[in-house]
Amino acid sequence: MTALASRGQLRASVIRWALFTVPACMLLGYLSGALSQSGADNPWFAELAKPGIFPPPMWFGIVWSVLYAMMGFALALVCAAWGARGRTAAIALFAVQFAVNLAWSPTFFAAHQIAGALAVIVVLDLLVIATIALFWRVRRAAALLLLPYLAWILFATVLNYEFLRLNPKADGTSDRGAVQRIEI
Repeated sequence: MTALASRGQLRASVIRWALFTVPACMLLGYLSGALSQSGADNPWFAELAKPGIFPPPMWFGIVWSVLYAMMGFALALVCAAWGARGRTAAIALFAVQFAVNLAWSPTFFAAHQIAGALAVIVVLDLLVIATIALFWRVRRAAALLLLPYLAWILFATVLNYEFLRLNPKADGTSDRGAVQRIEI
């Protein structure tokens, strides 16, 4: 026997990891969006001028659900690669980029910081590229699973920039708690 584990054992390890990582990524992604009131139900966002490339809102939930599942499975592939050189660094960098990912929705939708969200997403772009490079060294399939995520956040970066360009006065504004006073 020349291998530490059989193919069946490795497959079982990936499945066990995926049973944790896929739901965790999806749940955390959902909570980030829901708690920051992202999307059409946000009155501040509803008032913003939308770029011409802004897709129908229904696609965001669908695309992010698929991407979070793919991210979770990519992470499971790397987590199951026991003994692989660079595994720990790849997992750590994934955690950092995922935390930055989760910070974007509260920055944009809750804090109404369009420029701040643009800075967050540019950092995210760079972290995802680095994560893909580290995943490539551990499991190439895991790196490939992150490519649609990279494509989507690069598109989201352009969208974020366009929102800032079209709505410069909305950056950092908040209409929460506004009171209209009328003197008689």
